[in-house]
Amino acid sequence: MPSVRSGTVISECAMTKISLALGLFLLLAVPSQVEAQEFNCNVSVNYQALSGSDYSFLQEMSDRASEYINKRQWTEDRFEDEERIDCSIQIIFSEAISLTRFRARLVLASRRPIFGTASQSSVLTISDEDLQIEYSQGTPLIYEPDRFHALTSVLNFYAHLMLGFDYDTFESLGGQSHFLAAQRIAEMAQSSGAAGWSGISGDQSRGELISQIMDSRFRTLRTLYFDYHYGVLDHFIRDQDDARTKLLSLVQGLVGLREEVSRAYYLDQFFSAKFLEIANVFRSSPQAVQAFDALSVMDPAHLSEYSYMMQ
Repeated sequence: MPSVRSGTVISECAMTKISLALGLFLLLAVPSQVEAQEFNCNVSVNYQALSGSDYSFLQEMSDRASEYINKRQWTEDRFEDEERIDCSIQIIFSEAISLTRFRARLVLASRRPIFGTASQSSVLTISDEDLQIEYSQGTPLIYEPDRFHALTSVLNFYAHLMLGFDYDTFESLGGQSHFLAAQRIAEMAQSSGAAGWSGISGDQSRGELISQIMDSRFRTLRTLYFDYHYGVLDHFIRDQDDARTKLLSLVQGLVGLREEVSRAYYLDQFFSAKFLEIANVFRSSPQAVQAFDALSVMDPAHLSEYSYMMQ
């Protein structure tokens, strides 16, 4: 069965049976700095749109950001190599405000394995259009969670966001602590007046997304992430018809949310990551027509892709 992001738990009774000698050996043998390595994240930069000066130093930022995300211990849980979250982050620079301050777009994608297959499911896809970054050559990226920084706070926010989404797929509401951490980062950034964080600055800001994730009105969508990944995808190879029936019920259950909430960036994020996957699950199935009726209301932006389900 799929693993759950809950770490390794050793009972108190079992702990008392570990000998002092063995404990001392392990203490000496294991490095003091344990790398949890929750992420397997590829970070790249593109500064081709910048002109007028030599901005090649920005290339080093991709290596520093990759190390910052991949080598940091973000949780207290133990991740096996195959459990690490595959993700990619691309930072596309669009304008140099100064020699060290830039406007950019961040494109992020994270994935999760599908139990019993070699396939992965797209969990989160984001195109953050309102990013301002400060970076000068040779600048180290220092983890300071209680201070706002134009670059590391963005990396911290998206790291916790990816963890929150990932944990939610393995346990209902399992990502709560990481979403709370992301919310604290957003609130700190909002108090600094930084771009892209305020809920009133746009329907697709970082602040708006985490606000909706934590909003009780979106609880149905929060719990759906587990029901969808565990109840549908992880069991699809065992009983495809049952999985489709469950997915149809989940999709139909979201219709009320779309009608109730005028701004639904969180809901759009779900379909942005899942529309092709959902279309493939329903394609040429008995549930395709009913699914199309619900999806045409829920996600009209991808209506053409859903039309293929009935072929």
